[in-house]
Amino acid sequence: MFDQLTHLLGYEFVQNAIAAGVVIAVVSGIVSRFVVARNMSFAVHALAELGFTGSAGAILVGVSPVIGLLAGTTITALFIGALGVRVRERDAVVGVVMAFGLGLGVLFLTLYPRYATEAFAILFGTITGVSHDDVLLLVVIGVITLVALGIVYRPLMFATVDPDVAEARGVPVGALAIVFLLIMAAAVAEAVQVVGVLLILTLLITPGATAERLTARPGRATVYSVAIALFCTVGGILAALVTNAPVSFYVTSLSFAAYLIARFVVGPLTLGAEGRRIAAEMPSP
Repeated sequence: MFDQLTHLLGYEFVQNAIAAGVVIAVVSGIVSRFVVARNMSFAVHALAELGFTGSAGAILVGVSPVIGLLAGTTITALFIGALGVRVRERDAVVGVVMAFGLGLGVLFLTLYPRYATEAFAILFGTITGVSHDDVLLLVVIGVITLVALGIVYRPLMFATVDPDVAEARGVPVGALAIVFLLIMAAAVAEAVQVVGVLLILTLLITPGATAERLTARPGRATVYSVAIALFCTVGGILAALVTNAPVSFYVTSLSFAAYLIARFVVGPLTLGAEGRRIAAEMPSP
């Protein structure tokens, strides 16, 4: 098996897949921390579903489905941000927008005269089919996403931990919510390349949720989240190449296993030790 894997690593499509997987995992791991902390799992699902609608529309007019995917997620992010910034409003707005978008996607596929292979591939992921140009596009999107997140990191973290106090201190909570939705849109457009629309929750929720079970420190949790996303993505690609099974199956299986181990085995030990260490560092009354 090792010799087979070494032989496969010499192929350009394998190198492109791993490079794309690394870029996607880093972006997804960082964004995932905020998705979990801000309770935006449903919004991630909506962005992915309407990204598929954008892809179907792009194919209908003869444009690259990746461009349509990015356009669909971006437009959806703006709609959700404009209509439902508050948590109590957001889920209802997400549901309304997602239902309309899915209906529109079905219409686009119905109007397309041939079998929309590209659109259906986006449902399940096409990481082993990315080209060198696709990798470069992913790098550009990833860099823009991380730079934007770096610019708003501190106020976004404040607004995530305590939105009421942040708003009282003059932090533009509403504007930050829309900015983060746009960052999520870019991350979704990237992650879909690996696991597809139907399994997008794997890379944008599981790493962050797993990291939260390992540490209570935000910075360390972000590092753990990226490491978990890298392990699951690259490991899933390599396992799929050796066994000829779908990449998404291995990525989701590794992610689920990591979460279970973190929640029931490693997490109780590390969080307990971390809590005792923090308590020991606190000054005595």
